[in-house]
Amino acid sequence: MIVHQFDQTNSILNTFLAEMRDVNIQKDSMRFRRNIERIGEVLAYEVSQSLDYEEAEITTPLGKKKTYLCSDQLVLCSVLRAGLPLHNGLLNFFDGAENAFISAYRHHPNDEDDFEVIVKYFAAPSLDGKILILTDPMLATGKTLENVLNALKQHGTPKQIHIISVIGSKIGVSKVEEVFPRDTQLWIAAVDETLSSKGYIIPGLGDAGDLSYGVKL
Repeated sequence: MIVHQFDQTNSILNTFLAEMRDVNIQKDSMRFRRNIERIGEVLAYEVSQSLDYEEAEITTPLGKKKTYLCSDQLVLCSVLRAGLPLHNGLLNFFDGAENAFISAYRHHPNDEDDFEVIVKYFAAPSLDGKILILTDPMLATGKTLENVLNALKQHGTPKQIHIISVIGSKIGVSKVEEVFPRDTQLWIAAVDETLSSKGYIIPGLGDAGDLSYGVKL
């Protein structure tokens, strides 16, 4: 798997990331969602440079102009609910893409540290021969994306898979490297060192879904 990590280079992306981590700024849920969306836009541009293009001729009011347009068919698939702002950021750039959504959440029996990832809802078009872009803002253990990958298999075989995340752990990155096809590309803003006993990224930023949309039961 090819990993593209962007916090190692100075750019405006690091400002968005710093605001998301800051315990005071992240209290503004609208700003938190917008920062996820903006990171999605930055990463969408980066992904766009790896896609296939073909020559096209455009008619303007004063003449004709040759250019190159993306020839790949894209499917954006986001993990509900935390993935929605990231999905919006990608859709701002890939507005002609098809869309898929999947619900995946952690179930902690008796509030213990061990958990399982449960997938309950999934809606997607055919993936055969298309570029699949999976979005999940927090790549913690990698279990969620492993379950998502298994659920996607019934919808066809994509041409290639790209994963877009905001923050991951080294353990999570290693897990997706293990279970996803070798030509998969991971586009991620930052990779943190470790996980808590409950599988949350440290230092991370907390629960992205709760910070975006409120605490769940």
